[in-house]
Amino acid sequence: MKKLWRSRGAIVAYLVLIVAALLAAGPLVVVIFASLKGQYEIVANTSRLLPEQFSLYWFNSLLRKTDFLIYVRNSLVYSSLSTLLGIVISSLAAYAITRFRGKKQKFFTRGIVLTYMFPPILLAIPYFMLVSSLGLANTVPGLLMAYMSFTVPFCTYLLVSYFKTVPRDVEEAALIDGLTRPGVFWRISLPLVAPGVVATAIFAFINSWNEFLYSLLIISTGSRQTVSVGLYSLKGGMETLQWGDMMAASVLVVIPSVVFFSIIQKSIAAGLTAGAGK
Repeated sequence: MKKLWRSRGAIVAYLVLIVAALLAAGPLVVVIFASLKGQYEIVANTSRLLPEQFSLYWFNSLLRKTDFLIYVRNSLVYSSLSTLLGIVISSLAAYAITRFRGKKQKFFTRGIVLTYMFPPILLAIPYFMLVSSLGLANTVPGLLMAYMSFTVPFCTYLLVSYFKTVPRDVEEAALIDGLTRPGVFWRISLPLVAPGVVATAIFAFINSWNEFLYSLLIISTGSRQTVSVGLYSLKGGMETLQWGDMMAASVLVVIPSVVFFSIIQKSIAAGLTAGAGK
């Protein structure tokens, strides 16, 4: 009887997972098939999921008539720089918070969490005024400053739990052997939390890659825009509205991310569970 209930429970669990997967992947499937429809089929027969004839017309149109590849390159550069800077700053901050305890450290920790709780739309105008007053509007450093506002708090908050798992005895032994505090950080502590650093860097990169508001406000030159703003610009007005271009661009943006996450899924899981216990 117990085996019967267990089998029924497993069936119900799998059915729930299948339905959840279909709901989550449904929009992506629609976008993929829409991008493979012909020039007129995408607007002439919207109720049909599968295209009557598979075509790469929209992909050719996107790559030849727009600056989509430039947007992708810009997003890769901006996201990589913000992730690298954010990880360096956050690693130092998280290490200091976990090793030098006191009232100041508690104040800084709460301040970091508090800054991450503010919605981006609330900080958009102040950041734009700050960047403009510094003469960094429409520049990469100005955009990176805005990216740091959510990358550093996010990374610091995650890395604190990883550095707490590093035994203090190991660091004290290294200090006795002659290593300085910076040497202990770079040679002992940081390598021990490397899986957590990798997982944090991946999530920080995705946050920067998907960022839209700050890119739209700070960067005004078309050749410097990010891929999220580039997707928005494809909407244009009624004369330039091309749903096929938007579908093809969405596929080119999303599919590589899905493949990338599928490859490094185990590494992400290992990094997330590395700081679960001490």
